[in-house]
Amino acid sequence: MQESDGRGRLVVRNIGQLLTMDSGAGELGSAPAERILEIIPDAAIVAEDGKVVWVGLEQDLPVEEPSTTRIVDAEGRVVMPGLVECHSHLLFAGNRANEFALRALGATYEEIAAAGGGIASTMAATRRAGADALFTAGLARLDDFLKLGVTTVESKSGYGLDPESEIKQLEVMRSLQTRHPVDVIPTFLGAHIVPPEHRQDRRRYIDLLTREMIPEIARRNLARFCDVFCENGAFSPDESREILESGAEYGLIPKVHAEQLSHSGGALLAARVGAASADHLDYATPDDAKFMAMQGTVAVLLPGATFFLNKKRYPDGRMFTQAGCDVALSTDYNPGSSHTRNLWLMGTMGCTHCGLSPAVALRAITRGAARAIRMEHQVGRISRGLLADFLILDVTDWQEILYLYGHNPVQQVFKRGRRVV
Repeated sequence: MQESDGRGRLVVRNIGQLLTMDSGAGELGSAPAERILEIIPDAAIVAEDGKVVWVGLEQDLPVEEPSTTRIVDAEGRVVMPGLVECHSHLLFAGNRANEFALRALGATYEEIAAAGGGIASTMAATRRAGADALFTAGLARLDDFLKLGVTTVESKSGYGLDPESEIKQLEVMRSLQTRHPVDVIPTFLGAHIVPPEHRQDRRRYIDLLTREMIPEIARRNLARFCDVFCENGAFSPDESREILESGAEYGLIPKVHAEQLSHSGGALLAARVGAASADHLDYATPDDAKFMAMQGTVAVLLPGATFFLNKKRYPDGRMFTQAGCDVALSTDYNPGSSHTRNLWLMGTMGCTHCGLSPAVALRAITRGAARAIRMEHQVGRISRGLLADFLILDVTDWQEILYLYGHNPVQQVFKRGRRVV
């Protein structure tokens, strides 16, 4: 097949099972798998100029196509939407392999952070790094995400924690967006922790966030979301609310790192401020799930972080689906607590550790994740009018996808109608 830039007409035929993900969130708790995935057997897709224009049974396709049409034969394989990574810390310098070794010997995440490691360690390395170095690292990481079928990546700042370094991270994200096929969705996470130089005056740092950093980032149009780590040792619910409300005043949509290490009130806060998502949720309660469902806040589960930190309490995905709350899964890719870019593995862990069915877990890395970044009308589904971001997998039955755990099932990746892997 002669590749193009995605313009023109593309037909993918001979699809054994097409997973369109066109079901609603309210059906996750009880609907059969076929309904959750919206499976079309013996299907075809037609795209024009990077967007889907037709989906259905192959037998309903026109008999003849213009000679300029690109034809792709899926050879009876499964086709599904491109994966959406809705919670990543893409840009950082250095690594924390030494901390992994310390945890293997019994040290806790909290003990390592108190000794000067953790986020503060990555902050120091990222402040020292130049924009070119961060850009080169970001390109390589996006290449890896793309090979694993991820076509959209949310990327957080939060490893600079001063105006210059936070802006540096966000400007590199903007450059990556123009230079790589993967869509990069920027989030400002200046409220990751209070940096060491402000720990004796937390108020000064919160003022720096709300009065200087957020207004300048909004003026430069560098972020879509404002995130905050609401947790003991990071930011209290009251501090988090102040920061998120400041972000909202400048047009940044709220997100919250919530209930990861304790029950801090972050999930309720996320719902109250209209956050797109609350993320982690290991210590969330049924009341949290019900309130989030009422407010339309997506529950983003990050089982990789729980696993890599050797914690025992995983988020209860079934509690959220039974409450009518939409769920997403993410790698939480970062240098310390979840150093993986394999979103398929997170899908498997969503089943084995979070109580999700395989169908719900697959939806959670596509449409659910798209909802968590307010993009479900662009990506995460295969539906008329959406971007032609989809995968041809090297399986013929959708039930094999997460069963082959840790495996990359991708055979081909299409981004905006162009084959990129």
